[in-house]
Amino acid sequence: MNNYDKILELVKHNNGFVTTTDVVTNNINKMFLTQMVKRGSLIRISRGYYGLPTYIEDIYYAISLKSKNVRFSLETALFLHGLTNRTPLVYTLSLPIGYSGILQKERNIRITYVNKSILNLGVEEIISPFGAKIKVYDAEKTICDIIKHKNKIDAEIFSEALKNYVKSKKKDLNKLYKYAKALKIEKKLRQYLEVLL
Repeated sequence: MNNYDKILELVKHNNGFVTTTDVVTNNINKMFLTQMVKRGSLIRISRGYYGLPTYIEDIYYAISLKSKNVRFSLETALFLHGLTNRTPLVYTLSLPIGYSGILQKERNIRITYVNKSILNLGVEEIISPFGAKIKVYDAEKTICDIIKHKNKIDAEIFSEALKNYVKSKKKDLNKLYKYAKALKIEKKLRQYLEVLL
């Protein structure tokens, strides 16, 4: 199997895309990616991110490639967890305080800055709607975040998300209270849950 075939095999296993890191990790010179783009067998989606000409870009994965610290949060996390059916037009991310990078210049991105000490609280890796691995806050951390930032969340989305979470068979109230304690919102959380439970 030649290097072109090896790259196409990686693309096949990645649901239609490949990264420069994938290629280098498999001991293939990254110049083969450039040659495949020139031949038309791949398209360059963004820096270090390539797909088949028929590939539909995974916006979640494309965003996550721009910083290793990207965590999808708030409304975007609610959508990814099925707690709202409103598809995000603006993607909400949490990044560490002090971050300065390309994501600040993107029009379709809203950033919330968090202390590094809680950046990884409740982070999980899930599969995006397009099939790539991305980092997002779990449902419990997301519920705590929307309570903490209630004034920044659409009232309808807020209400829908809380009701859907309470109805969910996957909810973990112990984890929810643990996060609420870490984020110092236990009292607010109790007030909302007393009405809904």
